[in-house]
Amino acid sequence: MAGSWVVVADGRKALLLENLGGPLNPDLRVIRVEEIDNPPSRAQGADRAGRMNDGRAGSVRKSAFEATDFHQLAEDRFAGRLAAALDKAAAGGAFDKLVVAAPPSALGALRAAFSERVKARIALEIDSDLVNHPAPEIERRIAAAFDRRGV
Repeated sequence: MAGSWVVVADGRKALLLENLGGPLNPDLRVIRVEEIDNPPSRAQGADRAGRMNDGRAGSVRKSAFEATDFHQLAEDRFAGRLAAALDKAAAGGAFDKLVVAAPPSALGALRAAFSERVKARIALEIDSDLVNHPAPEIERRIAAAFDRRGV
């Protein structure tokens, strides 16, 4: 029988947890931990933003291209891989309900990457960075969020 899973993530780390308890008394067990090395953009690429002529003959005016944010790019890819893993698990019937806890930027990237199958199973979203918190604190936050919703 499928149960409920909790994903606690930021742009570099994700905890996949199974909830063996209920919404108001979670009992979390680690299924898997995913982590990537993602240094700041300045450490990943040193090139300045590109420039090009504005396209008019004889013009000396130049247009600038925005510099690539390698750090954000890596976070978006990480969110995509996590979303794909959750979609595969949902397709296999691994969970019925999903709780997602992530800081706002990571939560936005995950929302954009989630399939309809995963979105349909989301019971709760918590826009907070809990990835480095101990399990009892994550359990407390989940219970409080469900309690506020009157579950």
